[in-house]
Amino acid sequence: MKLLYFAWVRERIGKPEEEIELPTAVKTVGDLLGFLQERGEEYAHALAEPKAIRAAVDRVHARSDTPLTGAREVALFPPMTGG
Repeated sequence: MKLLYFAWVRERIGKPEEEIELPTAVKTVGDLLGFLQERGEEYAHALAEPKAIRAAVDRVHARSDTPLTGAREVALFPPMTGG
């Protein structure tokens, strides 16, 4: 699966994207965030407040309970503001 990181999520993780193979236990966006938090300090720091992270699964905004079955891409980003 391709993961894309934007804004301060990207800055804290230290890369704009990566390809990973998810463990079978990772079935939802929420599971993915929990899995990523355990991948190292930079991930734990970037994803410390999962409720502050927005996700898009295959370019469609997703909630934490959105299934990842069949997904090819997940984007993670902070809430956006206008101005």
